[in-house]
Amino acid sequence: MGAGYAAAAYTWWGVMPAYWKLLASISPLEVVAHRVLWSLVFTVPLLLWLGRASELRSVLADRRRRWALLASGALIGLNWGMFIWAVGAGRIVEASFGYFLNPLVSIALGVALLGERMRRAQLVAVFLAIAGVCVLGFGSGTAPWLPLALAATFALYGLLRKVTLVSSLVGLTIETSLIAPLALGTLAFLARSGESHFGADARVTALLACSGVLTALPLLWFARAARSLPLSTLGFFQYLAPTLSALLAVIRYGESFDHVRGAALLFIWAGILVYSMDSLRSDRVEPAPVSVAPSAVPPK
Repeated sequence: MGAGYAAAAYTWWGVMPAYWKLLASISPLEVVAHRVLWSLVFTVPLLLWLGRASELRSVLADRRRRWALLASGALIGLNWGMFIWAVGAGRIVEASFGYFLNPLVSIALGVALLGERMRRAQLVAVFLAIAGVCVLGFGSGTAPWLPLALAATFALYGLLRKVTLVSSLVGLTIETSLIAPLALGTLAFLARSGESHFGADARVTALLACSGVLTALPLLWFARAARSLPLSTLGFFQYLAPTLSALLAVIRYGESFDHVRGAALLFIWAGILVYSMDSLRSDRVEPAPVSVAPSAVPPK
């Protein structure tokens, strides 16, 4: 059952570009603002229904955790905005590289900021990922800023969530509540300037309103999976989402996947394989020093 929930969550995240593609004619800023507000509208009643109000109050009463969740909310909002922009710009394949890189960037952050020790295999994995990024950059002739920015913001988000003790659903609720004033201000400005799309078209309005449900549902599935699956098993599922996104981009939307991207992905996948095998071996002996916590939150 746990594997089924994990597969459902990551499959959902993997095909989410198809949903954002339906809103490609709208500014990513407006889409993200609606996603923040409708996520809050959905999660608050859900938390009350699940009887988690005491947990919500406990976290809100902790100043350190409030500041941490404000920072993580800003990071995930930025990550969402970049990904939604990438979908509309026809750069889903490039964006998917960022989520392939994310676990390896998380390892580097753990070493640099948390004083975690990097095992030899992890060091090899990180260097293979760096080689993949270099191939992508030099081969295409442009800096691979998009995958690096997505990987960095999501890894930093995961780092903050790792050191801030809060469940995924409560964390998302507080994050969206803290950045909701900015989202409201953005939508008010768009409405005043006549650039708002909400209410102008029934289809677009429904798509924007449903973005909150689509953000929170896979979180619930992931939480169910996390309770019944080993961390190492759950870690393997995280690569399902960017794989599906890349396949969707190439097959459905005709994005190119040339030899440069293929070579870069080979290096990155080699790093992922080394990292995953090392994690499996380590989990049989002791808890892994680097968490895959970033996968516990909505990447797209």
